[in-house]
Amino acid sequence: MIKLFVGLGNPGPEYEATRHNAGFWWIDQVAHQLNARLAMERSYQGLVARANVGGHSVWLLQPQTFMNLSGRSVAALARFYKIAPEQILVAHDELDLAPGQAKLNQGGGHAGHNGLRDIHAQLGTGDYWRLRIGIGHPGHKSEVVGWVLRRPPADELTQIEAAIMRAAQAFDLLAAGDMARATAHIHTDKPPRAKPTKPDKPVALPASSPESQAAAPGAGARPDPK
Repeated sequence: MIKLFVGLGNPGPEYEATRHNAGFWWIDQVAHQLNARLAMERSYQGLVARANVGGHSVWLLQPQTFMNLSGRSVAALARFYKIAPEQILVAHDELDLAPGQAKLNQGGGHAGHNGLRDIHAQLGTGDYWRLRIGIGHPGHKSEVVGWVLRRPPADELTQIEAAIMRAAQAFDLLAAGDMARATAHIHTDKPPRAKPTKPDKPVALPASSPESQAAAPGAGARPDPK
């Protein structure tokens, strides 16, 4: 049984249409299906909605901490409501899946994803569920940061949205803990790996933005959208 559904992304209009916000998009779709309203809860550093599904409460969460501090938000809500890691599902963008694909699995490493990295650190385990939403790979590691912070072209966006919709249709199964049936539904469409296309230019980031300040000597842990 999943009690806490988390979508990863970065807050602010400059990031809302970028690939890195695919987790936010999924939570938005689920909230729409449940007729639930996400509202800022400062105690949990995120947008939160609570709904009743199948006779029990579930929470939807979009951390507003920037990607690399997502775990602070997740851990705060999980600890307050005594939600175990295996009762948490985190939806996030996945470079190793093509647009149109989505996969469900439990546990594993963070594979360099900074949002997952911080959730691992804050929960003290990786034993939570992940909904991996394919965004494709630019083809070279050095281009990843720019890739995730760009908007996908229209054809890729259509495929990503189809995967998000398919995964959202499995929400009741996920909430009930019927992970086998949820997996079968989510994994239905498996298109061939997309060939990288020339994306839009990266989001222009002001000099005062959190990510530009993150590299400042002695700055310590700071919000970072990557």
